[in-house]
Amino acid sequence: MTKDSEGQRRRWAYIGSFTEAGGPGLTVAEVDAVTGALTPVHATDAVVNPSYLALSPGGDVLYAVSETDEGAVAAFSLADPARPALLGPPVPVRGDGPTHLATAGPWLLTANYGSGSVSALPVRMGGAVGAPSAVFPHQGGGPVPDRQAGPHAHAVVPDPTGRWLLATDLGTDSVWIYGTDPVTGAPGPHGEARLRPGSGPRHLVFHPRGDRAYVLNELEPTVTVCRWDGATGTLEPLSETRVVPAGAEGPTYPSAPVVSADGRFLWAANRGHDSVATLSLDSSGDELVLLGTVGCGGHWPRDLTAGPDGRVLYAANERSGDVTWFTVDPDTGIPARTGSVAIAAASCVVFA
Repeated sequence: MTKDSEGQRRRWAYIGSFTEAGGPGLTVAEVDAVTGALTPVHATDAVVNPSYLALSPGGDVLYAVSETDEGAVAAFSLADPARPALLGPPVPVRGDGPTHLATAGPWLLTANYGSGSVSALPVRMGGAVGAPSAVFPHQGGGPVPDRQAGPHAHAVVPDPTGRWLLATDLGTDSVWIYGTDPVTGAPGPHGEARLRPGSGPRHLVFHPRGDRAYVLNELEPTVTVCRWDGATGTLEPLSETRVVPAGAEGPTYPSAPVVSADGRFLWAANRGHDSVATLSLDSSGDELVLLGTVGCGGHWPRDLTAGPDGRVLYAANERSGDVTWFTVDPDTGIPARTGSVAIAAASCVVFA
């Protein structure tokens, strides 16, 4: 975040895209503080397929996966937030097709979909990344033969305590849990929480209170409510709720969940159905009710992100090549489309 000539805070959005599908790579856009509108100001194709992005805890470095068969990550300095600068060449992760990444203390973790593994890479002074110190392979499969012949790690998410990392695996119908060493912060395997066979866990988000996790499934259009114990690192599935109306036509492949800062709503992006679903949460966080869906503004919403103040949602519509934004009604939680910008093969949006 920077300030303009009048001393106002400037917000920036970083948009990943698939270069091999015609995307510009990493796009920088300025965020309108009032409307949430995005205005692209710069793009770089220095990294192939930077499909998912994450900021360092200090917000001064941007990390990107390179979602290729070889698999790599890259680090960009945000000393000039409008012109990210590579901190060295991309670093191989020793895993195929990384789709997600997150920071955990002095480590960067990637979820490698193709090889069904999680890689841990050390973060050096200044934010550059070293070669992986460990790669953790998942084991198993599921009942959907064309999608679950083996493990497919899809996301890796730190828990609110900072002690644990949870990796959703679409292929094994489970969430793999990693602990972190209290001295070095190095991650290591801890356990596995099994979800319903054939559900295909894709992404995970925590309730603001920290004791519930919501796993969005890809092979079934549902979200699984889980009880999370941050003291013991255990995840217990409780229930499932659909994220599209009963009788919805055609296959639906949910992609990304978002929970409101007050814990009242959960939103989910649905590919195929091409919608954003709104679900209400009760005070316990256990009961979800589908309130309805609205069109995503394009085709194939691969990612859904809340803006800096939570008033605006952003859908990265991969196949229609745009990022569409929605203003959220604070009372009903229902989003209303308010604008879009063309970004070919858009796949992810993060804010600084």
